[in-house]
Amino acid sequence: MATTTQGTVKTVVADKGFGFISVEGMEKDVFFHINNVSEELAERGIGPGDLVEFEMEETEKGFNAIDLRIAKTEE
Repeated sequence: MATTTQGTVKTVVADKGFGFISVEGMEKDVFFHINNVSEELAERGIGPGDLVEFEMEETEKGFNAIDLRIAKTEE
């Protein structure tokens, strides 16, 4: 079952199409693949320091981010 959470992009390996997200309170970073980035975020570009939200699912290798999008912030 997926869980919605927020985090900060830590690393992007653009030539390989993946990266990692740092989530407060988690010891290990969350992996993401470029195929799981929303169209809006892909058009804007994704880089270290970006605040994002995503569904998180646990796999044998750890946590993966799916449906990665720009985080909603309170105005």
